[in-house]
Amino acid sequence: MSTPALPHPPIASRSAWLQARLDLLKKEKELTQHYDRISAERRRLPMVPLEKDYVFDGPSGKCHLRDLFDGRPQLIVYHFMFDPSSEKGCPGCTGFVDALGDLSLLRERRTSFALISRAPLAKLQALKASKGWKLPWVSSFGSDFNYDFHVTLDSKVAPMEYNFRPLEPDKSGNGSYSDSSEAHGLSVFFLEKNQVYHTYSSYARGVERLTDAYSLLDVTPYGRQEDWESSPAGWPQQPTYG
Repeated sequence: MSTPALPHPPIASRSAWLQARLDLLKKEKELTQHYDRISAERRRLPMVPLEKDYVFDGPSGKCHLRDLFDGRPQLIVYHFMFDPSSEKGCPGCTGFVDALGDLSLLRERRTSFALISRAPLAKLQALKASKGWKLPWVSSFGSDFNYDFHVTLDSKVAPMEYNFRPLEPDKSGNGSYSDSSEAHGLSVFFLEKNQVYHTYSSYARGVERLTDAYSLLDVTPYGRQEDWESSPAGWPQQPTYG
């Protein structure tokens, strides 16, 4: 019995492959340059002061959003989907955290990273221990945080919005978001003189590629802090690390 051939790309000579590769390389460079332009534009987004003092349940007791900065000016928060009534977190969010690489570069570039979910702290700690994760993870249960950042959708609490678009609750149960459901996303905050500012949020597929330190730095106001990056006037090109 013969084994069927696996589907594969077309076969070509080395010279034909090289020409095709050079053609693609040109497009890849254009994409990289466009990505760098978008990142520069993102660094120039205005920031909004937070009027609420969000309080969370953490391993050491109650903590504030500003505590999660851990002495650094930038904070990246991953909104991990974990409904309080569920016994385990969202599989997609679990996969995202599993895929995160070494984030020590964030700390070197004065940026902290934390997970926030609405499930009670005990459930978060149980999953964290089972996965061997070391990232800070706090519970927003009982606060407005998830609702204000549109990752808990409940029309009885706040108008439903996701990915910066209003949503109508799906009553049939066949849609993506029913009335009162969890969603995932990522938000960036900046701390200056004890005032917390919201600088950026991304949802849905906009978060999928943010699993390494460099791509995460790209969504912060200071960016990668490399010589080749353009910085807004008055900002340090390379902030003092520490």
